[in-house]
Amino acid sequence: MQTLVICIDRDNDLGDKAWVQTPIIGREAHVDAAVRLASADPEDSDVNTLFGGIHVYDELKEKGSDVELVSFAGDRNVGVISDQRISRQLDDILSRYAPQEAIFVSDGAEDETLLPIVQSRIKIDSVKRIVVKQSANLESTYYILKHAFNDPKISQTFFVPLGLAALIYAIFLLARYPEGAIIGISAAIGIYMLYRGFDLDESFAVVREKMKQAFYAGQMTFVTYMAAGLLIIIATIMGALELWGYYTTGGGWYYGLITLVTVFINKSVWWYVSAFLFAIAGKIIDLKMEKHFCWRKLSPVLFVIAAGFLLWGSSEYILSISSLPSESTAGSFSLQYFIYSIVLSIISALAGVKLSFSGNREK
Repeated sequence: MQTLVICIDRDNDLGDKAWVQTPIIGREAHVDAAVRLASADPEDSDVNTLFGGIHVYDELKEKGSDVELVSFAGDRNVGVISDQRISRQLDDILSRYAPQEAIFVSDGAEDETLLPIVQSRIKIDSVKRIVVKQSANLESTYYILKHAFNDPKISQTFFVPLGLAALIYAIFLLARYPEGAIIGISAAIGIYMLYRGFDLDESFAVVREKMKQAFYAGQMTFVTYMAAGLLIIIATIMGALELWGYYTTGGGWYYGLITLVTVFINKSVWWYVSAFLFAIAGKIIDLKMEKHFCWRKLSPVLFVIAAGFLLWGSSEYILSISSLPSESTAGSFSLQYFIYSIVLSIISALAGVKLSFSGNREK
């Protein structure tokens, strides 16, 4: 084969709306897929992409070119998972047909972000963007906003913070504590903005995909990851409750921000360490069962334990020299115990370094 006409559906509207499995190969299969997608959602722009690919295919066929038409779809979680799925399908088609060049057909900038991935595998001679012509009446502001909010990616970004704020406000009103609504809404929106700002969507999508694979593969990581998640939730709640208790009794102005943060760390640090140990334990068990285990895999465990000793020891020392009436620090903790925690953390870290170097030598 000389030329391959490639259509991309990065967010897998073909699979989610029309129940069409990709890759789609051939003109007749594309006509059927386009009709099914148009029947499910006539306003989806991927319909135009498919017909655009068919048009390019027909033009090349009329000129006597050796050409084939193929479409790939990713995943609704646009990002790493969808791009990896498209890459695997593309590699399979290239190994099967061995084309010399390709023509890329897309409906916009989102699908064209896959261009570097395609170009890394085959030479692209042309990029065809399908632009839909519309009447002037359909260009009204109402129509644009209405259909923008029907897009899950836009609606989730816009409506989730508003809905979350309204729900928290209603809960605090029901609890007859309207003053706490401001704190709850600020915290929820702050967490959401950090989540979006740090682009954690892909990270959570990868974790969800790994959990799914571990479940169907019968791996121990499915159980240990769930246990780790529950421990993280428990750690956060316990630390927050301890911090809130001191804040309500004395106020932030009395104890100071650093002391309150130290209270949170002191109460939750070993729960967080335990969560990580649960997660890594499942991975080690699965590696043992698959006979891929090496001692180097234990080095992160020792580094996390070392960090736990440092955080716990420093928080205990800070609380011991502060004026907090804490049972764990009431006059019995001194500088020498803080030094002991440093020594233990160094020993644990050195053991982790040794395991890491020994693993590299074995490799």
